[in-house]
Amino acid sequence: MSQPQSERRESRRAPIQLLIEYDRLNAFLSDYTHNISRGGMFIRTAQPSDVGTVLCFTIRAPALGEPIELRGVVRWVVEPGQASKHRPAGMGIAFVYDSPDHKGALEARLDGLMLESLGPEAFQKLMRRPARGRA
Repeated sequence: MSQPQSERRESRRAPIQLLIEYDRLNAFLSDYTHNISRGGMFIRTAQPSDVGTVLCFTIRAPALGEPIELRGVVRWVVEPGQASKHRPAGMGIAFVYDSPDHKGALEARLDGLMLESLGPEAFQKLMRRPARGRA
């Protein structure tokens, strides 16, 4: 198991539970996020993929309108046998962007989703920057 390193994260994470859909080895899976940021997310699952696996995701939420579709690579895992109450089984995902414009557009949508879920005050406190967009 690789250990997550919070000091290596470029973006702060928000504790949001969202349904995530993805394909893995010809199987369509649905799991839930444990947290999400502009750069990645943690997906709770009893069947984490191997580190280095590239996955395609769809994030759906009523606040989004159109779902967010993105790719990510598994950076670290917590195997079910090593999980605990405060550290659930799952996998840490780093998002993969096609271009700087693609990254900016997806980050703006993720910010909007976090703002909608947290509210402007909690967003600003957690993310340590002003909330922009809708709330």
